[in-house]
Amino acid sequence: MSTFRVLCVSAALLGSTFGASAKEGMFTPEQLPLIAGDLKKTGLKISASSINDLTAFPMGAIVSLGGCSASFVSQQGLAVTNHHCARGSVQYNSTPEHNYLKEGFLARKKQEELPAAPGTKMFVTVGFADVTAQITGNIDNSIQGRERYDLIEANRKAVIAECEAQPGYRCSVPSFFQGLEYKLIKQMEIRDVRIAYAPADAVGKYGGDIDNWMWPRHTGDFSFYRAYVGKDGKPADYSEDNVPYRPKHFLKVSAAGLDDGDFVMAAGYPGSTNRYARLAQVSYTFDWLYPTYLDLVDAWIKTIEGASEHGSDVRIKYEDLLAGLNNFHKNTLGQLSGAKRVGLVTRRAEREAALAAWLEQNDKIDLMLALDRLDEVTEAQIRMNKQNFWYNNLSRAQLLSLAQRLYRNAIEREKPDAERESGFQERDQSRIREAVERIERRFDPTVDQAVWHKMISLYLAQPVANRVAAFDEALGLTDNTDSAQLKQKLTAFYAQTMLTQADTRLNWLNAKREDFENSQDPFIRLAVALFDTEMEIEDESKALLGQAVALKPQYMKAIIAWQKSQGGLAYPDANSTLRVTYGTVMGGEPKDGIIYKPFTRLEGIVEKDTGESPFDSPEKQLRLIKDKQYGPYRLDSLGSVPVNFLTDLDSTGGNSGSATLNAKAELVGLLFDGTFESVNSDWDFDPKTTRTIHVDTRYMLWVMEYVDGATNLIEEMTIVK
Repeated sequence: MSTFRVLCVSAALLGSTFGASAKEGMFTPEQLPLIAGDLKKTGLKISASSINDLTAFPMGAIVSLGGCSASFVSQQGLAVTNHHCARGSVQYNSTPEHNYLKEGFLARKKQEELPAAPGTKMFVTVGFADVTAQITGNIDNSIQGRERYDLIEANRKAVIAECEAQPGYRCSVPSFFQGLEYKLIKQMEIRDVRIAYAPADAVGKYGGDIDNWMWPRHTGDFSFYRAYVGKDGKPADYSEDNVPYRPKHFLKVSAAGLDDGDFVMAAGYPGSTNRYARLAQVSYTFDWLYPTYLDLVDAWIKTIEGASEHGSDVRIKYEDLLAGLNNFHKNTLGQLSGAKRVGLVTRRAEREAALAAWLEQNDKIDLMLALDRLDEVTEAQIRMNKQNFWYNNLSRAQLLSLAQRLYRNAIEREKPDAERESGFQERDQSRIREAVERIERRFDPTVDQAVWHKMISLYLAQPVANRVAAFDEALGLTDNTDSAQLKQKLTAFYAQTMLTQADTRLNWLNAKREDFENSQDPFIRLAVALFDTEMEIEDESKALLGQAVALKPQYMKAIIAWQKSQGGLAYPDANSTLRVTYGTVMGGEPKDGIIYKPFTRLEGIVEKDTGESPFDSPEKQLRLIKDKQYGPYRLDSLGSVPVNFLTDLDSTGGNSGSATLNAKAELVGLLFDGTFESVNSDWDFDPKTTRTIHVDTRYMLWVMEYVDGATNLIEEMTIVK
């Protein structure tokens, strides 16, 4: 096993091996026994077979938050995740009088814990099965386009419906290897989630957007949720009578920590990677989509900031969105920089040429034809995306987006449940309600109008061919509409709508189709006027998707066969399912003359501190550091308490909050970021520059004990010293 290679196609031309400086691969748990030899060689002390069961220890302690990861650390449902993953819930509960973003929040008793933002869930995996035969096994290869898309969706819905027959569970059927395989994942859906502890932004967001994606880092990116269930142990909506969930498995927390070169692995739910994307998709993304998004997001951020005063309740409502937009903006800059550095487009062209040559040499004509057809479909999708890009961004205005979703929901509810569009079935109604409820603390009409004005202005600046007649007619837009006229039109919309009121928004959830079509509310009328156009765009998109889902599995068969001929093992792109990545604590040298050490120390916080956000560490923390009050959390090789550390783990967005485990599967940190040079690994893995950033459990415990006095939570956890 020591010579067995694991390749992703992005690195195949480089002959990436386990002997490289970074371990490539976000492995599905069932793949781990195949690489058991290298896991042991790298330093794993427990059996690889013990970590390939999603319902056993330690994987059974890892949970999804639906966009972030978390892990149970006590028998009383206490779960740790990143501060930035829980920050939306902290923001939701914050007001100018109780600004928990600024002050932090600690419940010293369970009764003091605050409900998380509406829709916050914990998903505990309880079942996993291959259902490829049920999804695509009965679909003839001759069936293409929209018909194929609809058959796959119908089969997925049927499998999910059977799985969710027992209340309290959420099931999904994600595809792997671009539709070559389908897996059924059954998860307990815990609906009562509460905030137990979140340090202040001055700790949990220290460095802010300036330090985001950068090294050295000194961010205490951790918070604690607690899961609650009914007294019968089953998922239940929030109630004071609920009791803490008792997980079957939880992680011990190490206070002994790590040192340079030690084995680590991370378990979590990475969002998505694109390492198998074809050249056309790569060129479109880096030559057009990302640069275009940079301009759009930059304008979006400036519009929100210009319409909301810093520190006001309005700005607090938009803090979570602004954090996400700034994060996306900087990540996209890193993606573009990384693609240029490695020559991504050229490398992808070389890879496809090598694959095509291998297919031709081995007389795999059918696969060659499938790839040609896939590229044609991809080009058609790209043309459609470009044409509709600016129109699609008009729904960045929350009231338009809300009105469209509510109207679509009313239409779908007229159908039998199995025939409804995914996202509007009975299983989705509570999520729709929660999304409507969240608006109350994440919306302001003045800001929303300013955002809509900016998005429409950008839309009007595009070629006439990319305009949508139904929208222009509904708003009375012409080529001569100036900014003042547009503002007047939009002011009338916001003055006349009742969707700014929480009760009205909720009442529309139960309205019938005819109620919408008879409404005089301007946003409701606009949603009705746009519906036919929306359906035309959706139909065209699904027809192309139906063609793609017939061809992409053929592409993956070609890739897997090609890699197998070279002694390699392909792993699937990330898709928000549980993955394991492993390697060692390791610094780096991303550029000539720049050396990244593997750890940062408490003293670095003092060196960075300016007293002003985002470098405004609490005075108490600064005094403790200056007094060298390290307690039992000092790392001898540093002479201080480690704050953050670097590893060579392979990660991406969605990995946030992933448990970082040592060789004995004890919690030693939380994965929360990557370096600026690493972000392009979503598309192309570079072992030289790929580094992942983690918050050290020793810093977490130090802050909890000495800065915030969260000793009640420390006592609840099992601390390994």
